[in-house]
Amino acid sequence: MATQKRFIAGAICPRCAEMDRIRSWEQHGIRYRECVSCDFFEQLPIEEQAMPELETRVNREPSEPQADDLQTVKILDPKG
Repeated sequence: MATQKRFIAGAICPRCAEMDRIRSWEQHGIRYRECVSCDFFEQLPIEEQAMPELETRVNREPSEPQADDLQTVKILDPKG
């Protein structure tokens, strides 16, 4: 059975800088990438370990607001 190679949308070749010319496939625990425009070829082992998610303001645990984080807002009437 032949391995299906898929193009990576929006990928730019690190060698020839052409967009949408990189295709990727996996075989025997190794991920391969190649450019159809130049002779770029790369193989990377597939890592089974999940990378820990980076902490962002969205996934951070909520904390109590600090006193210096609070501000008073005064709404002004533009007509008068």
